[in-house]
Amino acid sequence: MLIIVQARTSSQRFPNKVLFKLKNKPIIIHVLNRLKKSKFKNDIVVSTSIDKSDDKLVNFLKTKKIKFFRGDLNNVAKRLYMTSLKFKKKFFIRVSADSPLIDTEIMDQLITIHKKKNYKNYDVITNVFPRTFSKGMSFEIIKRNIIQANLKNMSIYEKEHVTKFFYNNPKKFKIKNLINLNKKKYSIDLTVDRKIDLKKIRKYL
Repeated sequence: MLIIVQARTSSQRFPNKVLFKLKNKPIIIHVLNRLKKSKFKNDIVVSTSIDKSDDKLVNFLKTKKIKFFRGDLNNVAKRLYMTSLKFKKKFFIRVSADSPLIDTEIMDQLITIHKKKNYKNYDVITNVFPRTFSKGMSFEIIKRNIIQANLKNMSIYEKEHVTKFFYNNPKKFKIKNLINLNKKKYSIDLTVDRKIDLKKIRKYL
């Protein structure tokens, strides 16, 4: 399975956050290291933009010999589609680079569902529709061609947020959602949105 880690450095609330160091490692490295713990053999690539603001990120990825792809800054749906096309994968897992505590066990549950005959050709297999897991624990397995077929129908907002179009039109697509049965374990917002979030994240790293 192809895992696409969606990353950029031009966040208005916290610029360069994916390169901010926690315990001497950039946030994006924490994300990548956790994804490598999957029990499945996955291919991991960072999908970022061709904008100058992401040159620093790309240079860092090069020094670490991490696979990357550069595409449209704001049309993230197209960027992820082009990334999966480049790596010749019909399905990919979308992950955010601002989730340093992401739990790969959840992702493996989604992959297991995807491998089942009944769900093998679903458009989206997710754990955010509706969201019952913590923010910072989000995974989406997306069929590549479903993005290509619907790009022209997406609003600017939906192109930036990739799967919003499918969730806004659920009757038109095959969507499977994983429900969290352990609400105590996943009850805290664990994404890095602002610098103030770092204090909370450090407690769990």
